[in-house]
Amino acid sequence: MNSTLNHVTMNKRTNYRWVICSMLFFATTINYLDRQVLSLTWRDFIAPEFHWTNTHYGTITALFSIFYAVSMLFAGKFIDKIGTKKGYLWAIGIWSIGACLHAFCGIITSGVVADQWLVGFAGAREAIAAIGDTTLIVTVSVTLFIIARMILALGEAGNYPAAIKTTAEYFPKKDRALATSLFDCGSVVGALAAPVTIPAIAEAWGWEMAFLVIGALGFIWMGAWMLIYKKPHMNSKVNESELQYIHQDGQDTKKEEEKVPYLTCLKYKQTWAFALGKFLTDGVWFFFLFWTPAYLSAVYDIKSSDPKGQLAIFLLYLISLISIVGGWLPSYFVDKKKMNPYDGRMKTMLIFASFLLIALFAQPLGHISYWIPIICVGIAMAGHQAWSANIFTTVSDMFPKKAIGTIIGIGGMAGGIGAFIINKGSGVLFDYADQTQMVFMGFKGEEAGYFIIFSVCAFSHLIGWVVMKALVPKYKPITDL
Repeated sequence: MNSTLNHVTMNKRTNYRWVICSMLFFATTINYLDRQVLSLTWRDFIAPEFHWTNTHYGTITALFSIFYAVSMLFAGKFIDKIGTKKGYLWAIGIWSIGACLHAFCGIITSGVVADQWLVGFAGAREAIAAIGDTTLIVTVSVTLFIIARMILALGEAGNYPAAIKTTAEYFPKKDRALATSLFDCGSVVGALAAPVTIPAIAEAWGWEMAFLVIGALGFIWMGAWMLIYKKPHMNSKVNESELQYIHQDGQDTKKEEEKVPYLTCLKYKQTWAFALGKFLTDGVWFFFLFWTPAYLSAVYDIKSSDPKGQLAIFLLYLISLISIVGGWLPSYFVDKKKMNPYDGRMKTMLIFASFLLIALFAQPLGHISYWIPIICVGIAMAGHQAWSANIFTTVSDMFPKKAIGTIIGIGGMAGGIGAFIINKGSGVLFDYADQTQMVFMGFKGEEAGYFIIFSVCAFSHLIGWVVMKALVPKYKPITDL
């Protein structure tokens, strides 16, 4: 009897893959916290000090997007080459340093424009305030923030290639969308935590401390990752039963360390489908992430440091947690409806692409209450996140593990270019609309500008789905790489 119980216990499947998934979740949470510090502090804390306009902020966020795009191209290849453990450590280490560097942009600006170098954060603000040449202050401060954002982008570009590759290592195909949607919820949790922590830190201790406190979290994660992560077959916490479950689709027979050239990847329609899908949709998420606090401030005069502003942003990202369903739905289609993974994912993506249409009503119904656009944008963001979890896993569905990081990098670059266009265009459009009091569809000034961008966001995912389906109409995994 005892031997039977011991046999059952020994063969009971471990679930260490979910521990790994939780680490990916926390990394993504930190990633989005670091990314959001600027969006929650620039309008109410940083812009008055450095005399920024929407165009200046749009330039900074747009260049972040393009740096992120180019870095994604190389980050994917880098992760494929050195592996997920070392690659993730490099990525989060670099982006944490970049996040912390933002805090010192004020001190360096005071040194350049006022020759006041050996001052603290408060002293730097006083030195800058005493200078009459605002053009020089703007030029220096914007340049410094661009440099800090460039370092942040370089590191943050490694998060998704490393996370998707880790997911492919630890999960079978049918579970990857669920695992991806769960760790990708870190982006939403980070966004939920941001409005209730970052403005409060900035209000109490200055905007500089917001960058330092949030930036330090990455170094804590690095210590945990070094202790927890090993490849499944080398991990004593993963038993044979779990290992068989992970490898139920079969293991790659080719060596993962083999290099896959970019040009080789570009021969496949599957690569172009993923890249164009990212190009057409990634900018939507970045727009909502970077501009929603400014939208509340410009249109409704609600600051990010106000309790109702913090509650509004919190609710927006809370609603977007609906995206978790997007990770479960493909498994339902595969297990219950007997679809192949790609068809199940594409059906799920079409469902959630339709969620974005609600963004059309955000501005028209905003006169009733600012809660209406918050709810509309929250639902649209949920649609994007569910879409995002599934478009990422189309790569691991169709490409061997050794090429996943490279393909994710190519798609990430395309998505970053799309984000550059929408962020730069938004900043210029909002300033133009405000200065000329532009009228469009009954809206005037900045409200007209926001209505235009919301309309672009509403149709982006449906267009992306049509393009992807046209390029890859049926499930066709790559077997000759």
